[in-house]
Amino acid sequence: MTNSKKSDISEAQQDLLRRLPGVDAILEAIHEAGRFPDTPKTVILSAVRYVINSHRNEILVRPDQFKASFLDKETILRRVDAAVESAMRLNLNHVINATGVVVHTNLGRSLLSGDALAQMQTVAGRYSNLEFDLSSGKRGSRYSVVEDLICEISGAESAMVVNNNAAAVLLSLDTIARHKEVIVSRGELVEIGGSFRIPDVMAKSGAILKEVGTTNRTHLYDYQKAISENTGLLLKVHTSNFSILGFTKAVGLHELAEVGKKHHIPVMEDLGSGTFIDFSKYGLIKEPTVGESVAAGIDIVTFSGDKLLGGPQAGIIVGKKPIVDQIKQNPLTRALRIDKLTLAALESTLRAYRHEARAIKEIPTLEMITAPISEIDKKAGDLTAMLETVSNGRLRIETIEASSRAGGGSLPLLELSSKCVAVRADGLTAKTLGHRLRQHTPPVIVRIEDDQILMDMRTVQTDEVKIIATAINGIVNEAEHDQPN
Repeated sequence: MTNSKKSDISEAQQDLLRRLPGVDAILEAIHEAGRFPDTPKTVILSAVRYVINSHRNEILVRPDQFKASFLDKETILRRVDAAVESAMRLNLNHVINATGVVVHTNLGRSLLSGDALAQMQTVAGRYSNLEFDLSSGKRGSRYSVVEDLICEISGAESAMVVNNNAAAVLLSLDTIARHKEVIVSRGELVEIGGSFRIPDVMAKSGAILKEVGTTNRTHLYDYQKAISENTGLLLKVHTSNFSILGFTKAVGLHELAEVGKKHHIPVMEDLGSGTFIDFSKYGLIKEPTVGESVAAGIDIVTFSGDKLLGGPQAGIIVGKKPIVDQIKQNPLTRALRIDKLTLAALESTLRAYRHEARAIKEIPTLEMITAPISEIDKKAGDLTAMLETVSNGRLRIETIEASSRAGGGSLPLLELSSKCVAVRADGLTAKTLGHRLRQHTPPVIVRIEDDQILMDMRTVQTDEVKIIATAINGIVNEAEHDQPN
């Protein structure tokens, strides 16, 4: 340390730095105490260095908040314990979604059904006929695992699956319209999460974007006037993550399909979220279904396997057999194909759709979106009762009306009536309580409004209610214990 740097450090700070034990001293103490017998030495060393460096930074940056008692060997060892535990813990873990966003992109999107989970475990732990035809005893196609099911449910002639809907769009455009014009309404040039933009994907595929119409109004004649000898595709994109209201006009699927048929140009629709179920039957906003697009005569339809479908992440392509066959032969297909675990989960999810009532009951995404308010109110009541039992007056608890969201860029105008449990804790700001809930095992992710945490019970699973109550009680007890006498 140079003289100039020493002069910037007070004597008290220098004293604390001198008293800070070295790495070897802490490692020796760990060895003598017999700590971490089954933990790799590299993990222990890294944890010790992390704790000592953290102490050093705290002394230098926040000396007024650093207490001499923090240098006690047992205190340091407890911090090393926490650092080792954190390093050994899996990074991808179960969290409790109390945000009310059903298909939460940041929290893993759709939950899989019990049947899908069981089938994944079976296929993961055993050999399978992934690409083996049991009838002929020869090599088979992995697409056959789900192709017939998808066609049965959607009414399409042919189908295939890739790893997500962005891949489905890219692969389809690359196959059908490379070096050709793709006509699309200006109002449908959407961007979704992760800066996925239709114009960018189109450029990557080698297709040539040709915009028609305006942001809010596109007519059939706009498409007709734009068609040229280099037109390779008419593309319709469902604006599933936003809506334009007011003075608007869009061309219907049947009309666009007729134009494509007349000019011998294929028509493709990117449905984005995609669904097999008409949600309007359950008192919700109408969302176009895959079957409706196929019935309208659209040649190729792409959509997600997760999101509203409630399965694993996948991109599904359905449509006319000659075109789907071309897409299957594209060299990019191998790079974008899905693995056996995704196929296993997708097959089980699709089988539930053979009986719509079963799908609504067994696929968590559908069950949460269509859940009656009475079920949500019961969970809110159960959590409130548990919190009141342990609060000892330290919590202010209220059940309030709220709105949940479908999420995942789906049904942007849909507000689902829900119930939130709102909590304020004595001695803790909502921000602090929310932070400590995120540090709990498992973490609890909440909303924060008006200096209170809100837990939307639509997305909280029944067996998670008690976990939340235990977490809040533990945090409040710890905060009370830390208060000075």
